Amino acid sequence: MLITDAVHIWRESDGEYHIEWQASHPDTKVTVEPLTEGGVVEAHYSEDTPARARATGFAMDSRHYFRLRDQHGTEVIAPERRFGLQGTPNFRDFGGYRTADGRQVKWGYLFRSGQLSNLSDRDLELLASLNLDLICDFRRLEEQEGEPSRLPEQRPRVASLPIIPGSNSRFFEEAEGREGADRQAMYDFMVEINRDFAEGQTETYASMFREILALEDTRFLVHCAAGKDRTGFAAALVLLALGVPREMVMQDYMMTARYFNPEGELERLRHKYQMEDMDTQAILPMLEVHENYLARALDSIGRNYKSVEAYLDVALGVGPPELDDLRARYLE
Repeated sequence: MLITDAVHIWRESDGEYHIEWQASHPDTKVTVEPLTEGGVVEAHYSEDTPARARATGFAMDSRHYFRLRDQHGTEVIAPERRFGLQGTPNFRDFGGYRTADGRQVKWGYLFRSGQLSNLSDRDLELLASLNLDLICDFRRLEEQEGEPSRLPEQRPRVASLPIIPGSNSRFFEEAEGREGADRQAMYDFMVEINRDFAEGQTETYASMFREILALEDTRFLVHCAAGKDRTGFAAALVLLALGVPREMVMQDYMMTARYFNPEGELERLRHKYQMEDMDTQAILPMLEVHENYLARALDSIGRNYKSVEAYLDVALGVGPPELDDLRARYLE
């Protein structure tokens, strides 16, 4: 039988769609039907990977839905999760997940990405089609000013919510004069940055929720520079507030490893933090995602509060009325 929570669709920058699924039995037969005219679903890649297909020929300036159905009648309707934007490869919809009570987060309302400064004209057309109401930018002010976002003519509201994650500059200052600036030191540093998100950045994340709740049925995007750390914790908070189980929240967080290429960002990061002489292996943990990063933040919440709901209420001002509002908006 088709496993409804294990369907994954993504789009490449050339417009080609990739569709993957999992089934509870190897004899499960799944058909893939596009719900938009003009494209075609091609055969599975090979007999060795029957749970995979691709689709081509669809318009590039909008998103498209597909119906997957097995021979028992189980079906899933879903669009692409990752958009394949040329200028920001980690742009994703983080809807579609099931909550603990069996509801589903709506597609087309919750988005996450890296910086928007390098969007192409085609990217802007697709971004405009999403009808965003709000963008929350977690980059530091110097990042926002040095690499301003490219946005559609009909600009959504942009909330500047800068986060200085654990003082990166302090780490590099300390590392510069010693030989101990190795991979483990950077990995440990990133773990502590994520703890700081939960403990030291509560006002910023509280502001994010206030911005979302201030508008009606807000379609919103949260982003930072790479779209993985500051943004990853923001997306985790939203999904947890909606009742998505921790394991699914972690799955969404780790999806960045699939779409974000650390090696491709090395030179930009070296220049940004003046790390030309630092060993590559010592830098990479800053560009990677690991379960322990987010787990450190969530474990901190668990140690300091009775529950995630208590943390949302006491630390972020998202109490029962706000949770009810969020769930009424974004669950179906």
